[in-house]
Amino acid sequence: MTGARDPDAGRDADPVFESVVRDGVCRFRRPGTRWLSTGHAGGRSAGPVAYNVSVPEGWDETDVDGYVERRLSAAGFEESGPTLLTGVSMRHARRARLVPVEAVVTAGVSNPAALPVDGDGASAARRDGRKSNDAHAGTVNVVVGTARALDAGALANLVAVAAEAKAATLLARTGFPGTTTDAVVAACDPGGEKAAYSGSATEVGSAARACVRDALSASLDSRYGGASEEDPGESDGIPASVADAAYGVVTDQRASVSAVLADENG
Repeated sequence: MTGARDPDAGRDADPVFESVVRDGVCRFRRPGTRWLSTGHAGGRSAGPVAYNVSVPEGWDETDVDGYVERRLSAAGFEESGPTLLTGVSMRHARRARLVPVEAVVTAGVSNPAALPVDGDGASAARRDGRKSNDAHAGTVNVVVGTARALDAGALANLVAVAAEAKAATLLARTGFPGTTTDAVVAACDPGGEKAAYSGSATEVGSAARACVRDALSASLDSRYGGASEEDPGESDGIPASVADAAYGVVTDQRASVSAVLADENG
């Protein structure tokens, strides 16, 4: 665990990844990396690369593995690795660094996933909700990595830390905690300084929260900041509700809740 930290310390840190964008594909490279992906064909893996791939509007490919292989090959990337897909252009990808962490985020919210908490909100959401078409119409994709060697549990927890930071930032900026197709890839360097934990009070967790927040905010600003000659037609605006969005869902079911009872020997 760490104590108080200088908020400006490490802001100009060296990159965790060597990142490059080519033909709508962003490659993240760091030799010998351990990855944990929540995206397509996700899970744990080890290798030098991961990817974030922009798909075209109306994308309805069913052979996702084959599509990914073709896109990587067309971009001149020969190595396979964890791959995320998004309807957001890679020109809106933003990177944030803070020792010993880096996050790269692409953000679009045309398919929000609302989660009403109070009764009135749930009623309104039920009335206005729409179903998703399961396309990667928007998507918030987060790739977060650290130069530290995380224990297995700490790498898994880094996914949770990133998702929490994503949800908090999206709620503040858009009113939605996420979209229907959000995904996270977490990564660490097994050759780095060892770190057993990645919670929000640790060096890794604290930096990850800041990086995800700042990269996500910057990507939203890029995507929705207004049309320009360089970026025409990309300023349709953040939807005010699921009903105003092109796609989206509302989780308005109510679960049955009860106490967890001790057994008779408890």
